[in-house]
Amino acid sequence: MMWLLVLTAALMLTFILTGRRRSKREPPLDKGLIPWLGHALEFGKDASKFINRMKQKHGNIFTVRAAGRYVTLLLDPHSYDAVINDSKSLDFSRYAQVLMERIFDLQLPHNLPDKAKEMMKRHFLGVNLSTLNSTMSRHLQAVLKAETPQNQRDWKEEGLFDLCYRLLFKAGYMSLFGGEKNNNSTDPSSVYEEYKKFDGLLTKMARGTLKAEEKKESKSLQGRLWELLAQAGLTEDCGSSPWLHTYRRLLEDDGVNEETQRKAVLMQLWATQGNVGPAAFWLLSYLLTNPEALKAVQKEFGQMTQTAFRTLSTDRPVSTPVFDSALEETMRLTAAPFITREVVQDKILCMADGQEYLLRKGDRLCLFPFISPQMDPEIYHEPQKFKYDRFLNEDGSVKKDFYKGGKKLKYYTMPWGAGTNGCVGKSFAISTIRQFVYMLLTNYSLELCDPNAQLPEINASRYGFGMLQPEGDLPVRYRQKNTH
Repeated sequence: MMWLLVLTAALMLTFILTGRRRSKREPPLDKGLIPWLGHALEFGKDASKFINRMKQKHGNIFTVRAAGRYVTLLLDPHSYDAVINDSKSLDFSRYAQVLMERIFDLQLPHNLPDKAKEMMKRHFLGVNLSTLNSTMSRHLQAVLKAETPQNQRDWKEEGLFDLCYRLLFKAGYMSLFGGEKNNNSTDPSSVYEEYKKFDGLLTKMARGTLKAEEKKESKSLQGRLWELLAQAGLTEDCGSSPWLHTYRRLLEDDGVNEETQRKAVLMQLWATQGNVGPAAFWLLSYLLTNPEALKAVQKEFGQMTQTAFRTLSTDRPVSTPVFDSALEETMRLTAAPFITREVVQDKILCMADGQEYLLRKGDRLCLFPFISPQMDPEIYHEPQKFKYDRFLNEDGSVKKDFYKGGKKLKYYTMPWGAGTNGCVGKSFAISTIRQFVYMLLTNYSLELCDPNAQLPEINASRYGFGMLQPEGDLPVRYRQKNTH
């Protein structure tokens, strides 16, 4: 008799957990075979592969179950504005709050992120951007010089990913979080070592899939980073950027205690430093493994005057169309963020093709531009290949006209997000990468240790979290060029 009760209870529980049914007005529903868990494991292991499989099965819009949540994926770039421009039915901040708590153990007042973003615009655009670029230029030159062998004939060998991530992190840290003026300054190398370990666990923290030992390690790393960042931005003369000092004052004025402030500073450290190094790595990797592209970029840099070089570290427009196209192509291939919204009230989603779908309150809606437009073969010929001039017209001007279904696209790449939630630091990030690559290729000899080396595989667990990272590294060697 007992076994019958247990079986009945199990069947009832299964029915409750799998009871959702698709209505005719809703997108195709794919719950997976495992109750509650659904597709969570496959989604987390390789989101790109999973979403592509679902797209082949269901089309440009579908809903999947993952760990008890229902997530609708929209993959038609012509229809993205229906999501990006709707702040009434679709909410950006709720999922951001979930990630802040999971990754950084951080809870902030509800309206503070919006205030912080407006404040950030004042510091990362216009005249203040010029000051930031100049500061970054100075620190980039310093860290590159410190890494260079004293004897110009000696080569230094290491992995390109570690080289790019480490140098750009150090320069970025000194530019924003603590420069040479700070007598109590923390060594950027110490921060980087702890940060890299923390970043290695980030996707598991975001998904809530840490093992017991990893959870213990993540807490320890958080504690050490909070301590290392304790003084950053605390006072005007601490050596941090005006932006960080203003940010900490904003936190204080909103009643945020010192412990929470440290957590918020760690979040800003990841937000400002987590993508630039990987982006520079992929760009240099593609250039080093594509001699024609490398030659074209070097030729463009070689034609720049000293005045033009100094312009790189200002907010004034710089004409580097070949480099810009190579960077855009790199971002197309390796920038893979999710654009996520919480459905806060039932919404009729009007697709560009005239179809209408009901989105349920409480569900999550996700755009994945990496699949479309960025890797869409209808938009880009041979989308898996790196073509440095893909974003140039035949006359050398910037190419902005791309089409899908015979209709011109508004969004043909989306590495920086879009709309009101686009990346505020985009101009600063592009300037930083441009300066770094210019300095490295102009002042240093940089080459593959193995001329026939191939790019490392992508770490598939990073899909959805900004710039992708490699599995392994690409060994290179470098030395300062002989200027005599």
